[in-house]
Amino acid sequence: MKSLEELKAIREKNQGEINLRSGHDMAGSKYRLHVLVCGGTGCTSSGSQKIREKLVEEIKKNGLEEEVAVIKTGCFGLCALGPIMIVYPEGAFYAMVKEEDIPEIVSEHLLKGNVVERLLYDETVKGNNEILPLQETQFYKKQHRVALRNCGAINPENIEEYIGTRGYEALGTVLTTKKPEEVIQIILDSGLRGRGGAGFPTGLKWKFAAANQADQKYVCCNADEGDPGAFMDRSVLEGDPHVVLEAMAIAGYAIGASQGYIYVRAEYPIAVDRLNIAIEQAREYGLLGEDIFGTGFKFDIELRLGAGAFVCGEETALMTSIEGHRGEPRPRPPFPALKGLFQKPTILNNVETLANIPQIILNGADWFAGMGTEKSKGTKVFALGGKVKNTGLVEIPMGTTLREIVEEIGGGIPNGKKFKAAQTGGPSGGCIPAEQFDVPIDYDNLIAIGSMMGSGGLIVMDEDTCMVDIAKFFLEFTVDESCGKCTPCRIGTRRMLEILEKITNGQGTMEDLDKLQDLAAHLKSNSLCALGQTAPNPVLSTLRYFKDEYIAHIVDKKCPAGVCKALLSYKIDADKCKGCTLCARTCPNDAITGSVREPHVINQDKCVKCGACMEKCRFGAIYKE
Repeated sequence: MKSLEELKAIREKNQGEINLRSGHDMAGSKYRLHVLVCGGTGCTSSGSQKIREKLVEEIKKNGLEEEVAVIKTGCFGLCALGPIMIVYPEGAFYAMVKEEDIPEIVSEHLLKGNVVERLLYDETVKGNNEILPLQETQFYKKQHRVALRNCGAINPENIEEYIGTRGYEALGTVLTTKKPEEVIQIILDSGLRGRGGAGFPTGLKWKFAAANQADQKYVCCNADEGDPGAFMDRSVLEGDPHVVLEAMAIAGYAIGASQGYIYVRAEYPIAVDRLNIAIEQAREYGLLGEDIFGTGFKFDIELRLGAGAFVCGEETALMTSIEGHRGEPRPRPPFPALKGLFQKPTILNNVETLANIPQIILNGADWFAGMGTEKSKGTKVFALGGKVKNTGLVEIPMGTTLREIVEEIGGGIPNGKKFKAAQTGGPSGGCIPAEQFDVPIDYDNLIAIGSMMGSGGLIVMDEDTCMVDIAKFFLEFTVDESCGKCTPCRIGTRRMLEILEKITNGQGTMEDLDKLQDLAAHLKSNSLCALGQTAPNPVLSTLRYFKDEYIAHIVDKKCPAGVCKALLSYKIDADKCKGCTLCARTCPNDAITGSVREPHVINQDKCVKCGACMEKCRFGAIYKE
């Protein structure tokens, strides 16, 4: 068992290495350089493991093992640029690194001190071997990292590096100096709301569970994260797993629980491996288990792997699954704070919510409450994706506008296209139109405009996106993921999807729009859990802001964005066609006819609308309408 004094000694021993990676004082580091290589899922899938192996090999070849440390980290955030490597103390950010680049980086930069400018992320290049700090680039300068503070900065498989960033200090502080009710009050005063969807005040949830007496209580972490395009929680688990363990132990002390469970998707293998490593390390150091810090407090954590059911992101379905049953929601009340896991008082928070807890304890409630808006305190992590230049993971103060996220942090829409909408909250959220581009992002503002925060997926769409098709996409997902326990969700979502399919196939009627509204109201008021209650949101928000597109599909039999195949027709501009015959030779259904050097024609009855002809045409003669 580690004491607070031993924890402090470990922190001081690692402080020099942490400082070096921050570009600060190098005096305490035993290495001249640190090379941080992203080991998150995105970079791993693009080959970062081989990059790291090649790097170690080249460092040995050049006799630099005593001077250069290679550290595997979690996600840096700029996922589209992987594999990513950062060299400190310079802060040289190498993007899209290939194995064949490694010898040059080692021989020139690590050995001679000459930055390989051609491999740097373009926004960090100042010229003359000068580098702009990563924190000053467009992507990072408006971010404020709290939940993500250690992601991309430490080795997530080394507990001592976490301790070097004041890790487990918050747990030691609450166990030795604060009563449980004082801990709860700090969380209440901070204004922290749940980052998993509804935004319920975290401190209030803890207070309810603490007030209920029982021989056993539980702390659960929701790491199921099933929204399309969302990977915030996964990245925290991969880059900073100990922060979740520490926060759960703090929560256990606050409510009087001795056992925690992390419910994590089995298809997150890197996160699962690092959680297992972190739990074993925490037990070995006496930071989980019996008599933590010699205070008599005991708390332990186990993993439970989910099979990928979206409905298990709902708290009662998640607990039912942990208990070994089919993951289906239960009626509420009673709420989990009274009867949750195994019918005992339970609190459930998602990964991002928990990742804020240690920092709130260390820095104070006022520090956290000083960020954000009046009713939405702190920061929010978003998985930024879709039609935007800089896709990846961002953490911004609540109240940052959608325009700032898309145009400044995200770098804008590629190819000169116009912003059309942004989808937040996944299948439970809604689409935010261009007219709301300057809305400050927080819980209440998003609900007011027909969307929701959700877990933090943020999908950007440009003018080439069909909003009816987007609504259909999310309904398809919800239909597949409905557990089927309640009739409104099981049947209602399918009926809504059938209507959307009619509309996108050119067979819809104006009466169908009224049916969609009626079905949406029925689902919202009668579904058992939030999956069914929020399933109509993508449809309702697109009807609210893009009703003209629905009408175009129904009345004009046209898809304005040119997406819905049934409503498309490919045509050839006779003035531009050179009669090269390439389109005719490409067509899989022999739908294009014409003589050499003569304008060609597409037979609409035979055309399967695959678009192959348009892709192959070198003269821009083929268009769709």
